[in-house]
Amino acid sequence: MRVERRGPTGKALADGSLWLAGGLLALLAAAALVSGEVPFTPARLRAAIAGEDELAATILWQIRLPRLLVAALVGAGLASSGLVMQAYFRNHLASPGLLGVSSGGAAGAVIAIAAGAASLSLWFLPLAAIAGAFLATAAVLGLARGGVGTERLLLAGVALNALLGAVTSHVLTSHASLYERNGQILFWLLGGLEDRTWEHVVVAAPIAALAALLWPLGRPMDLLSLGVDEARSLGVDVRRLRWAMVGLSTLLTALATAVAGTVGFVGLVVPHVLRLLVGPEHRRLVPLSLVGGAAFVVGCDLLGRSAGGLRLGVVTALVGAPYFLWLLRRTER
Repeated sequence: MRVERRGPTGKALADGSLWLAGGLLALLAAAALVSGEVPFTPARLRAAIAGEDELAATILWQIRLPRLLVAALVGAGLASSGLVMQAYFRNHLASPGLLGVSSGGAAGAVIAIAAGAASLSLWFLPLAAIAGAFLATAAVLGLARGGVGTERLLLAGVALNALLGAVTSHVLTSHASLYERNGQILFWLLGGLEDRTWEHVVVAAPIAALAALLWPLGRPMDLLSLGVDEARSLGVDVRRLRWAMVGLSTLLTALATAVAGTVGFVGLVVPHVLRLLVGPEHRRLVPLSLVGGAAFVVGCDLLGRSAGGLRLGVVTALVGAPYFLWLLRRTER
C-alpha cells in the first residue's frame, strides 16, 4: 500500500482539488444566502449588508448567516471525524457512527427534551448531546477493554448503537402524550438546521480548532495505515495515537450532533470520495475533508430547502445511502 504520493502530479491534483472544493463552497454559500422564501437580488443583498434594508438585514444576519455557518462547521466536523475513523479502522467504509457517538448524542438530547430541560436554556440541549456522546464512547471503550483491536471496538459499537436506539424508542413511546416534545424529538432525530442562531454558532465553533489538531496526526495516521506492527517499528506510539484519534473524533461528532441533530453519511461519503481523488495521504485529506465536508452539508441543506423543506438528515441519507450501496457492490466485485 502506498502511503504517500510525492510526485508533482499528486501534489498538483491535491492543490487543485482544494481550490475546487473552496470555490464550490463559496458558490454554495452565496446561493444559501440569497435563496429562500424571501429571495435576494444582488441589489437587495448589498442593501442588507449595508443595513439599508431592515427586513433584509434581519433575514441575512439573524437567520441565513448563522444557519450557513452552522452547516459549514457541521460538515467540516463530520467529514473530519469520518476521515479519522477510516484511518483508525483501516477501512474506507468506516464512519463516526461506528463507536456510537451519534447515537449517544441523540439519546442525550432526546432525554433532555423529554424531561423538559431543553426548554429551560438553549445550552441544555447541546450539553446533553455532548454528554451522551462521550458516555457512549466511554461505554464502547469499556466494553472493548482487554482487547483494543478494531474488531472488538466495532462489535461493541454495534451493540451499543442497538441499545441506544432502544432507549430513544422507549423515551418516544413513554411520552406519547407530550405531542409537542415528541415533535421536537422526531424533528431533531432527523437532523436539521432550522432556527439556528449565533448561540449555535458559538457551540459549533470549536470544531474548527479541533479539526486543526488533526494536521500533525497526518503522518502517524499514514503509518498506521500500513499496519500496527509496521507503525510501531517506524516509531509511532500506536496506543497514544489511537486515544488521540478516538478523542478528537468523539469531540467533532458530538459538537456537530449537538447543533444539527443526527446527520448521517457525511463522514462516510466525503472522505471516501476525496481519498479516491487525491490518494491516501492524510496531510492532504485533512484540509480537503474540512472544506469538502462543509460544501457537502451546505449543498444538502440548500437542496432540502429548495425541495420544499426536506430535513438535512433526510437529504444526506438520500445522497449517501445509494453511494454506500454502490461501494458495497464495488467491494464485492
